[in-house]
Amino acid sequence: MTDRDPFYVKFWGVRGSIACPGPGTVRYGGNTTCLELRCGPHVLVIDGGTGMRPLGSRLVKERPTHVDVLFTHTHFDHVVGVPFFQPAYFTDVRVSFWAGHLLPEVTLQAVLCDMMMAPLFPVPLHIFQSCEYRDFTAGDRFEIKPGVVVSTCPLNHPNRATGYRVDFGGRSIAVITDTEHVPDQTDQAIVELVRDCDVMIYDSMFTDDEFPRYRTWGHSTWQECLRVADAANVRLAVPFHHDPNHDDDFMDRIADEAARLRPGTIVAREGDVLHV
Repeated sequence: MTDRDPFYVKFWGVRGSIACPGPGTVRYGGNTTCLELRCGPHVLVIDGGTGMRPLGSRLVKERPTHVDVLFTHTHFDHVVGVPFFQPAYFTDVRVSFWAGHLLPEVTLQAVLCDMMMAPLFPVPLHIFQSCEYRDFTAGDRFEIKPGVVVSTCPLNHPNRATGYRVDFGGRSIAVITDTEHVPDQTDQAIVELVRDCDVMIYDSMFTDDEFPRYRTWGHSTWQECLRVADAANVRLAVPFHHDPNHDDDFMDRIADEAARLRPGTIVAREGDVLHV
């Protein structure tokens, strides 16, 4: 592993709550949360929203020997793509599913099993013959692959959630979704997790103007994304997990204003690839 090894994130789904395909979401995309991280030869996936289906179709052609899937949490918009993730059905591809928000009450395997249980879904979880399920506690730090270090922290979201930072070859990408900030009080746990990150992808479901109407929903704003980035000396801030009610024109206005307030800011679009 060297600092020349490829390290990038690709967005396969950038929406929150529910998929919203249609003419109003063509430019930013309508699939729910799913990101692909490539750390040299290693494949990491963060969240399994509807964007996981096309990602799986692509990976089947490549046929990696191992894929690690890290869930921020297990609300439907972040796991609904799991039953349609084709690599999980192949015996020659090992898929490791990870979650840091469920213990001690329940395990990840039990949650996914319940989701794929009749009459909700016709195919049971045990058809995934080469999969394993790894539970940890948000706040843990571990080397998920040689040279690939994953750091985590708990997030403020109903039923709990986990923020991730992936360090590889002296570079870093953080994914912070879903989380609700406290107005005028930066979340220090998040700031410490993402400090000096090259890329921070952050829950920007609402605007500051909308936020008071949605307190306790467990989400943040694109303006808070920029405030956290400034506080933590993040190089590139990426607003993410867009409200399905925000169409392309609305998102264009956010992108323009965010780039004006913090030059270089990029609003996540489905299909975009960011190399670090």
